[in-house]
Amino acid sequence: MRGRFAAVRRWCGEHRRVVRRTLVAMVVGAVLLTGGTVASAAWIRGGADGHIYREADVPDAPVALVLGTRVGPDGTPSPFLAARLEIARRLFEGGKVRAILVSGDNMNADYNEPDAMLRWLVDRGVPAQQVVLDHAGFDTYDSCARAKRIFGVERATVVTQSFHLPRAVTLCRRLGIDANGVGDETAKRYAQRWRVSSAREYGACVKAALDVLSGRDPVHLGRRETGIDDALRAG
Repeated sequence: MRGRFAAVRRWCGEHRRVVRRTLVAMVVGAVLLTGGTVASAAWIRGGADGHIYREADVPDAPVALVLGTRVGPDGTPSPFLAARLEIARRLFEGGKVRAILVSGDNMNADYNEPDAMLRWLVDRGVPAQQVVLDHAGFDTYDSCARAKRIFGVERATVVTQSFHLPRAVTLCRRLGIDANGVGDETAKRYAQRWRVSSAREYGACVKAALDVLSGRDPVHLGRRETGIDDALRAG
């Protein structure tokens, strides 16, 4: 063991310049990463400032945009998703929105968030013709971009958990939707998942900033769809 340490010290001595440059690069990289994360989080908070409301106070909007998250193998929405859907159902029932756009992942035939969201809402009294499905909401950026570019949404109330809401509202607003948001807090009772998801938001804020800066297209665009127009006329 002593001989191994001696060999390491000897190698470091012989390659002192390389070691120094590597350490400097690591420190600079860590500083840039930390600075980028802090700046991205501040940009997200600033973009959502003044546009996050309690459910009772949120201004009326034509559309509620419900962002998808995990569903079970049997198609049952997870508690986090069910909480989002319940807010949207109450907004619709109270006349604060006239249509609900459910946007989520339909990665394959065996996993379909939007269909599960539709079933949940219809089972609880929301007319099927007032629920519009976006099967290509693969992430928050894609959901907001497609709401604007594919479904023609101009003004919306975004519904998700409160830790996710500033990023969702900021992205929608930067992508051309006059968006406000209502956040769920009831899922806090799932404390471990709430903590993990909240911590992941820091990295997600960096990705959101890069997505907006790049102006990338959603993973899937396709043709313009009239589902929201039809739902608003029917409502």
